[in-house]
Amino acid sequence: MRSTEVISARVPKERAQLLEEIAREEKVDKSTILVRALDHYVREWKIKKAIESYMNGSATLPKAAEIAGISVWEMIELLAERGIFSQYSIEDLEEDLRALKYEEEK
Repeated sequence: MRSTEVISARVPKERAQLLEEIAREEKVDKSTILVRALDHYVREWKIKKAIESYMNGSATLPKAAEIAGISVWEMIELLAERGIFSQYSIEDLEEDLRALKYEEEK
């Protein structure tokens, strides 16, 4: 079983009512809905940070994918969906080739 921690938060009454409505419709408890919402937010936050790092040049494509917690191919697809052009450089290619060579030698 995963380790858990209790976190308490105050939300507007309307949001609490909506949370209860979603939980009823999904047939789960409110905590499950909150965990799902937090998971979604964290994923989007990581993707945002990865894209920012990639666009400002502080992360290569593989590094951005790592930051986002997704594969390089998923990162390429995500960038394309958002209309962000690849900044794949010679250095990126060399890094990828070194990684491939390393994997082959294993």
